[in-house]
Amino acid sequence: MPSDQQARAKAAAITPGRRPGGRAPETESDATPTERVRAVFGGHRLSPGQRRIAQYMTDHLTEAAFLSITDLAERVGVSQPSVTRFATSLGFSGFPALREALQPIALSAVAGAPDASEIREDRGNELQAAVDAEIDNLESLRRVLADTDQILDVGRELARSVPLTVLGLRISVSLAEYFAYAARRIHPDVRVVTRGGSVSFDTLLQSREAGGTWVLAFAMPRHAQETLAAIRAARRIGLKVALITDLALGPLMDEADAVFTAGTGSRLVFDSYAAPQLVSASLLQAMADADPERTQRRLEGYEQAAEQHSFFLDD
Repeated sequence: MPSDQQARAKAAAITPGRRPGGRAPETESDATPTERVRAVFGGHRLSPGQRRIAQYMTDHLTEAAFLSITDLAERVGVSQPSVTRFATSLGFSGFPALREALQPIALSAVAGAPDASEIREDRGNELQAAVDAEIDNLESLRRVLADTDQILDVGRELARSVPLTVLGLRISVSLAEYFAYAARRIHPDVRVVTRGGSVSFDTLLQSREAGGTWVLAFAMPRHAQETLAAIRAARRIGLKVALITDLALGPLMDEADAVFTAGTGSRLVFDSYAAPQLVSASLLQAMADADPERTQRRLEGYEQAAEQHSFFLDD
């Protein structure tokens, strides 16, 4: 008799373009102002100074979209020519054209913002506010996942990479270990890197020499220098990198071949990771879908071993 996990692997198969309940495709009007601004800045190779400008405009949208070039340069701490070059690097004729594109987004943010009394009334206690923030992250991720093509494509590549390396350093260790633990049920050779420096390079090199082609990396805040170093090392030796992160801009994204952005909960002293965890589970499903015969064979073998050795309680 098939196990519950085998049944779920079949039932949850991801269909390209599928939207449950006949929902229409999400449009730009469904995106939040922050998502729309990130769409303007995304997909461009930006210098460190330009990333500072982009981050400032994202974080202070309702103000920055109406500043003069002089005021913006002063607040970010860059020169006016740097702001002009930033705008042209995004494909605009200059800063006024960029500002004009951002102003409707900024106005929509102001129009959609609740007033202070509404915030106080709806917020509840601090723990409820943390849950609300994670719900917002999941709503944002839901809109992104309306298009399943990237998840399916990357999941297929990760499934084909034997061995598959999973990288997570410092605070991201737990996410990497969760993914690797589950991936081993459906993939024949999964290797985990949770230490930086020469140790990580050694594992990456061994994986490449053994025939691996991809690394899945996790990078949650605070983002570690050694994570960037490991990703660059992976690229140098010929491995491709899929990245799960909360960042919309920055050198980590510049180095990755595929990026999945998912917000983290930051209302409590330590972050929570509901959305990144769901991206992980989605990639695992895509890997299962990529080779269903191997998936079912491995899950069946695991269930037999679990029963033989009494791994689990009889709930």
